[in-house]
Amino acid sequence: MREASQATTAAVMNLPEQLTEPRCWLAAYTRSRHEQQVAQQLEQKKLECLLPTFERVARWSDRVKRSRAPLFPGYVFVQVSDAERARVLQTVGVVNLVSRGGKVVTLSPDEIAQLRTCCLQGCNIEPHPYLTIGRRVRVQHGPFAGWEGTLVEKQNSRRLIIAIEQIMKAVAINIDGADVEATN
Repeated sequence: MREASQATTAAVMNLPEQLTEPRCWLAAYTRSRHEQQVAQQLEQKKLECLLPTFERVARWSDRVKRSRAPLFPGYVFVQVSDAERARVLQTVGVVNLVSRGGKVVTLSPDEIAQLRTCCLQGCNIEPHPYLTIGRRVRVQHGPFAGWEGTLVEKQNSRRLIIAIEQIMKAVAINIDGADVEATN
């Protein structure tokens, strides 16, 4: 019986660190236009990652081109343990992990689940300026186009905005309602 207990303890001690440590979602900041390459390399390293994309439409006078583009340019989300962070940072195209005050910022599993749901459902999704209540904005369309003011509340909107506060980005789903943009 004692030998079986020692064998079990030895087996647990020999487990790789990444299997016993808790994993959390982080945002990896990438070089410009390297998001897809970084995601592929992370998958080759057997690390769970998420690169949300949207369908971008480019119109020229003679044609229309549809392509997939990163929803959050410059970012790839990755789920890793503390021991696996070095593998992420060693990935070609990764500049750093998003951090505040020198401490890596973790993302909520609920935010990642929302992003996955939106991407898997095939929702009409696109990037949206990160707008916060109290921020100066400019009206883009309609009778008040060009007017500037402070965003106090957004009422009667059919647009759902999902904000990822850690990287200060947001996503709009179902484009309807008054368009506003943040001013500098």
